Amino acid sequence: MQNKGNELVTIAQRIRAMSQTALAYSTNEYEIDRSNELIGISDRIVSIVSGAKEEDIRADYHPVREYVTPKVDIRAVIFNDRDEILLVREKADGRWSLPGGWSDVGFTPTEVAVKEAREETGYDVRVVRLLAVLDKRCHNHPASPFYIYKLCFLCEIAGGDGELTFDILDRGFFALDRLPPLSLDRILPEQIKLLDALRRNPDAGVYCD
Repeated sequence: MQNKGNELVTIAQRIRAMSQTALAYSTNEYEIDRSNELIGISDRIVSIVSGAKEEDIRADYHPVREYVTPKVDIRAVIFNDRDEILLVREKADGRWSLPGGWSDVGFTPTEVAVKEAREETGYDVRVVRLLAVLDKRCHNHPASPFYIYKLCFLCEIAGGDGELTFDILDRGFFALDRLPPLSLDRILPEQIKLLDALRRNPDAGVYCD
């Protein structure tokens, strides 16, 4: 029964996370009302499972009481048999980056890597291993309002139709000495070279910081 309860709480957390993300981007009053309603449903589910009061659950999510932690950005590192790296062109700034994005509630890090790769490149991938955990502060990225950790997973293409998602303009494989203009907020040229060196050496271990 406890496992069922934990599963329900995870589902509720996912509902809340998706609704809060919708609130961050919605301008339509109907969507805002529905998102707030879903957050209330999420709190109700957690209350039933845990026995906690709904108002206490809501208060735990209030920004003033929440312990602030780094955001987690997950990226898929994909090479072809010509040692070219797969990059996607972001609609946000028209520049290129590794497939990936923010981690999602209810998904493991490797599941996020697979999901983001599928959504942004159209390819099904499998995760081979974790290459690096990068603290964005330790690298020469442009200034950002968020404190971010970047998890970079080496992946292999396992199939897929290659269809692009709505927020990606293009995709392509590039030689490391002919990289396109990169979205420097997301990835740096020297980081791509680091990831290439790590994937070539299975005994290198995971690079941290």
